[in-house]
Amino acid sequence: MNVYSQTDIGLKRDSNQDYCIVGEFPDGSVWAVVCDGMGGANGGSTASRVAAENISDSLKSGYRDDMTPEEIRNLMQLSVEYANRAVYDISVHVPGLSGMGTTVVCAVVRKKRAHIVHAGDSRAYICSDEGVRQITTDHSVVQKLVDMGEITKEQARYHPNRNLITRALGTEPNIRTDYNTVEFEDGAKLVLCTDGMSGYITDDMLLEIIRQNASETLTEKLVERSKEMGGSDNITVAVIAD
Repeated sequence: MNVYSQTDIGLKRDSNQDYCIVGEFPDGSVWAVVCDGMGGANGGSTASRVAAENISDSLKSGYRDDMTPEEIRNLMQLSVEYANRAVYDISVHVPGLSGMGTTVVCAVVRKKRAHIVHAGDSRAYICSDEGVRQITTDHSVVQKLVDMGEITKEQARYHPNRNLITRALGTEPNIRTDYNTVEFEDGAKLVLCTDGMSGYITDDMLLEIIRQNASETLTEKLVERSKEMGGSDNITVAVIAD
């Protein structure tokens, strides 16, 4: 398997508060962490960097090639919990960083299985011959409105409160994450992204770009299309391909 990533400041922001780290384990399995910080330029960039680095370090130090699926899940969730505490402690003790936080979506792909942990509105999509499916569910105000049937998924894309999230790493001493697992078929692609991409790229657009481009160019093309569609936010994309 291969993993690719790219982050871009976008067209309208003065700083990039996204952070992404990807890598490969010794047995050939791969992982990726995507974070979208909040709390001002300094706070947001600090939160996303600290979270991504802590999660990555925990994954690399805790991973074994004989782990069961349940052990993979525990490792991922504990890694996010440790990172949450690291970000929270900094926000409490460092002047100027109070209240900072970050979304997170983290994936480990091994033995034809993708394991995903997330908090916030950064997303994971699985893309195969059958189409595109969003694996994660946003922890956001507009997602709650969609779930209650008050607005449609399309209306959520333009709702004035679309950037308000209901969960974030580092804002409280403890974090509650969602865990998902999905089969990773031959030829499949797993796409992780911040809302700088998902806010502009529809499922149909994502499928079209995937079908028209090689795996190694997908992150670049998705960033380019996000900017063509508006690019008002930082854009970060990671792609895991068979």
